[in-house]
Amino acid sequence: MILAASTAGAVLVELGAVLLVLAVSGRLAARVGLPSIPLYLVAGLLLGEGSPIGLEGSTDFIRIGADLGVVLLLLLLGLEYTPEELRTGIRRDWSAGALDVVANFTPGLAAGFLLGWDPVAAFLLGGVTYITSSGIVARLLGDLDRFGNRETSTVLSVLVIEDIVMAVFLPVAGVLLVGSSLTDAGVSVAIALGVVAVALLVSFRHGTLVSRLLDSPSPELLLLTVLGVTLLAAGLADRVRVSAAVGAFLIGVMLSGQMAERGRALLTPIRDVFGGLFFIFFGMQVDIGELPPVVLPALALAVVGAASKAGTGWWAARRAGIGIRGRRRAAASLIPRGEFSVVIAGLGTAAGIEPRLGGFAAAYVLLLAVGGSLAMRFVD
Repeated sequence: MILAASTAGAVLVELGAVLLVLAVSGRLAARVGLPSIPLYLVAGLLLGEGSPIGLEGSTDFIRIGADLGVVLLLLLLGLEYTPEELRTGIRRDWSAGALDVVANFTPGLAAGFLLGWDPVAAFLLGGVTYITSSGIVARLLGDLDRFGNRETSTVLSVLVIEDIVMAVFLPVAGVLLVGSSLTDAGVSVAIALGVVAVALLVSFRHGTLVSRLLDSPSPELLLLTVLGVTLLAAGLADRVRVSAAVGAFLIGVMLSGQMAERGRALLTPIRDVFGGLFFIFFGMQVDIGELPPVVLPALALAVVGAASKAGTGWWAARRAGIGIRGRRRAAASLIPRGEFSVVIAGLGTAAGIEPRLGGFAAAYVLLLAVGGSLAMRFVD
């Protein structure tokens, strides 16, 4: 009992210190006119693997809080849009999604081969360079008050298409890593795409009914209901190899009208706390000792990745009839890489296919998470 109390006390001390680090970082960012995310990432780097002041007891809690943070970030993003806006955006921007795959998967695949990696490792690096961080983009769109901008719907459509592509990529990657049959891969992909299709259909056709069923005049009951349904949907999506973030986003899209407005007011403070834990934990996953040998090649690939993503965003916004300033904002908004890239690299590292993949991906993602955040802030 005494040992348990002592352990709990150590965890509480670490959690309190982490929250204060978030508060200080946020205040400093506001003072100098920067977005808070880069400072959160750097703080996580200083608290993570290979650091002399690394955390120990609270890491598991922070990891769970980080997962919850991504879910809440995407839920709040979904609450900003109606099913009709989402449907129109996907129809309009599907060609931009196709361009996104070619322009941003290819550099990572080519870099893997140039580095002498085997085809599976190169395939995973292509996924690392392809996928934009929905969590970082969602947080910055809120911080910069850009949800109402014309280009934001285009950015959102591209992000949703990326997550649908991931519903195919992740099962294929899993099959390649464990050497399963093509039949197993086909079944996994079919299940994942079927879940996404059903969720989109419910969002488009029955969103109003879902809102009416979940609504409650009590703030407490409304909060519990929305959180419960969102976490359930996110967890089920993750179980069938669809992004948990996609499940949370689609729940947000289903909720509309006055319920969506009340839900945003209740959930925003919770999102900010757990979203901060997500960015701290993201930085903690990077081992500082693995960075120096891979910084230069990762920097070269990051420059290419930033340019290809910016080109995709610019082209998509221009095709949607958006002006020059909106095109610049759309271009910058697709640059950040984040949680999905780390997950993909983690699959390869755990399978032991390429020892340099983890450090390389960490350096690449950290460069574009920080650089992309700054680009979104200063693009105007």
